[in-house]
Amino acid sequence: MTAPTPREKIATDAALDFALKLRRRWTDTIYPHVRREFDAAMPAAYATDAATVADEVHALPTYPWFAWMERGSQKMLWRATADAVRGQKIPENKGPATVRLDPNLKIPAWYTDWDIHVQPGGVWRHDESALTYELGAKLVMLGENNDYKFHRLFIETAIPKREYRRILDMGCGFGKSTWPMKEYFPNAEVIGVDLAGPCVQLAAARASERGLAVEFRQANATDTGLESGSVDLVTSTMFVHEVPPDVLPDIFKEAARVLSKGGLLRFLDFQRTGDAFRDLAMVEHGTRNNEPFLPMAIGSNLVAMAEQAGFKNVRWTAFDERSQGRLPTLEWPKRDEWHFPWAVLEAEKA
Repeated sequence: MTAPTPREKIATDAALDFALKLRRRWTDTIYPHVRREFDAAMPAAYATDAATVADEVHALPTYPWFAWMERGSQKMLWRATADAVRGQKIPENKGPATVRLDPNLKIPAWYTDWDIHVQPGGVWRHDESALTYELGAKLVMLGENNDYKFHRLFIETAIPKREYRRILDMGCGFGKSTWPMKEYFPNAEVIGVDLAGPCVQLAAARASERGLAVEFRQANATDTGLESGSVDLVTSTMFVHEVPPDVLPDIFKEAARVLSKGGLLRFLDFQRTGDAFRDLAMVEHGTRNNEPFLPMAIGSNLVAMAEQAGFKNVRWTAFDERSQGRLPTLEWPKRDEWHFPWAVLEAEKA
């Protein structure tokens, strides 16, 4: 493919700007309006969980608009993002970061059968897939993650400050949380693993651009190939909810296997809030955003799953992506606009 012409670039930039503004209005205008409709129609005493309020929510006048705008703006965003990177190649990796591809890796069908996030073709097929994912990941955070503030906040507030020999970042994608980990813990050996070959290639190139010696591997998080007991910290961000529930126990088992005694696990993902309306919107977000395993993930008892794998002191804490980061309990600040129920799963290797 050829690179976009100047005229095409102007059109693409305009499409990205429109999609971003549409998502902001979905967040700060449509969602609060639907919420007010729900509060007026459904007494809180009867709103016990997502399942109990589904019929009432679907009957609200504005909810179809809320649902359509989420999926419609997401499709617009990814299509415009794909146009923006058309013809581009992953930059040459000149070191010091390294990448290890596995041409024999069997990529599971649950990963390839879905265009996750509604990104056309998924994130794993070729260079443009990884570059599309990289650009889109900034924009889906409503343009507030340009310097990966979200991931830096996770590291600053949810990762205990200590000396780590080796850190493993599971489902690292294009390295958005892996290379910041190396910046904060420069003495640690930092390794990122992901199923997508183009993503780990892009991750290594971006780390090298920052002068960071990070190792990236194309590997399944259920079988990382690392030595038992060789890791002091296992992390992931936005990974757990994209894994089928029958695979999650193997993720925890692998994390426990590679961790040394007393090693830490920190997974940043989603949790139910106890607010029936918000939880229903989140469950149905999984369908609208082509994330089929999300409803099952937030409905599963991951604390028990981690304990069965050999972890102790397992608990969830809320996470405020705007400024505070990790919060001391599973309670989120009150906000009128739509926002994801981010939370940190914390555990220690027994």
